[in-house]
Amino acid sequence: MSIPTLSFSLAEKSAIVKLMYAVILADGYLHPGEINAFKHFMYAFDFDSNFIQQANAISKEQGEMILLQMPAEKKRHFLQLLKDMAKSDGFVHKKEIALILNFCATIGIE
Repeated sequence: MSIPTLSFSLAEKSAIVKLMYAVILADGYLHPGEINAFKHFMYAFDFDSNFIQQANAISKEQGEMILLQMPAEKKRHFLQLLKDMAKSDGFVHKKEIALILNFCATIGIE
């Protein structure tokens, strides 16, 4: 998984976690590869399970609005994180693709 070198604000991290979690759950199955990739992400971004609970308290729409405000470079890093997460189980499900494309359209990534 490629980890961005950019600094993300707490609100941005919350939104990223919220939307990444949605991608993990999109196919209805929590694969061990996704769990491992998410643990790696947690370590790299320095947050714990309490932060995940807080991030999941925001709505998907709130997360998208936060990410819409990010600069293009951060958005590209976010997109790469989503792609890496979707691939982490060895198979990219069509529901994951649809969700990622939806996020891209909503936050202005081509």
